[in-house]
Amino acid sequence: MTGPAGQHTQAALRRCPVPTWRRALVAAVVVSVAAVATRVSAETPSAADFAACNAQARAAVAAGSATPTTKDYMHAEAARKGQATTAPSIDSPKKVTPYSPDPQLVGMETAGTTDAAYQAAYRTCMRRSGF
Repeated sequence: MTGPAGQHTQAALRRCPVPTWRRALVAAVVVSVAAVATRVSAETPSAADFAACNAQARAAVAAGSATPTTKDYMHAEAARKGQATTAPSIDSPKKVTPYSPDPQLVGMETAGTTDAAYQAAYRTCMRRSGF
C-alpha cells in the first residue's frame, strides 16, 4: 500500500512485538513437554538402580533404621505364604524381580520379599531415586 494509510500500517506492524500472552503460552508448552519427557524417562529404573537400592536396604535393615508400614507387613506376609509371584532378574541368577502391584518393589532381591523392614528401606530408596 502507498500513501499515509499504507505507511502507517507497515510502521505499526514493525513496532508491534509478539503479544506477551503468546510468548507465555509458548514457554508454558515448552516447559510442560520438557517436564513430561523428564518424568517419563525417570520412571524406568535400571539394574544399577535396583542394585543400589538393594544395597541401601540391606544396610538399613542391618542398622535397624528402616520403618515398615502396614503395606510392607502385608507384602512380607504374603511372600512368606508363597503368594508373591516372581520372575528371574536380568542381573543375577540368585535374585528375582517380584511382579508387584507396587512399582517401588520391582527389582528387590528375593531375601527382601519376606522382610517388611527390607521392603520399607527398598521402597524409600526407590522413591528418593525418583521411581
